[in-house]
Amino acid sequence: MATLSAILYFLAHHPFLSWPVLVLVGGTLGRAMATWRRQPGWYALMAPFFFFGIANFFTGHIFNALFLNAFGETGAAVVTHSRETSSTLNDQPIWAYDAVLKTADGRDVVTGFTTMSASIYPITNEILIPPEGETFVAKYIPGFPRNIAIMRDLSPYGKVYRIGMDRGPVDKAANQFAASPGNAAFIAEYRRALTVFLEKHRHDADPDLVRDFEARLAALPPAD
Repeated sequence: MATLSAILYFLAHHPFLSWPVLVLVGGTLGRAMATWRRQPGWYALMAPFFFFGIANFFTGHIFNALFLNAFGETGAAVVTHSRETSSTLNDQPIWAYDAVLKTADGRDVVTGFTTMSASIYPITNEILIPPEGETFVAKYIPGFPRNIAIMRDLSPYGKVYRIGMDRGPVDKAANQFAASPGNAAFIAEYRRALTVFLEKHRHDADPDLVRDFEARLAALPPAD
């Protein structure tokens, strides 16, 4: 597992260097098979390695996160420093982060990642990095602990983000209800949004917010 973790770390954190290495591996395997089987068609093995090298620019961190979530152990980490680099991704600057992982057996491991290489689970299109100085949950393979996956939904910053996203439908329904308090469809949507939010976040949202939403729910006109 440690060897596989090291390979995935290399692919996720060094995609530009990984591409020629993958092509070289494909060429070496193709040549070895062509020599052994005396069939030059084996040189075509270079093609999948070539295209995998291209795909790795966009998927390396995804496979790494899936692997670490499935097989990794849980530790606690913190971003110790962040800095803007001269590179960009989608016209946005790429940031580099230094971090320290506290392993399950109490060791401190210095590591790091960028907004391009960060392995975050669950997989989404958004790159949500923990705030500097805030502890977050991470997974790692003991034999190669510098390779970490950020467990967003298990970490404080991720929980705050998820609660904020789930509050969106409540705020929308509240504004519709305020615009037309007598609209039965708006009342039903508001009740549904409040109920769904409370069922999901009654125990992890701010207690004052929970009490507020419970009071709003109780104050709604009864359903027909």
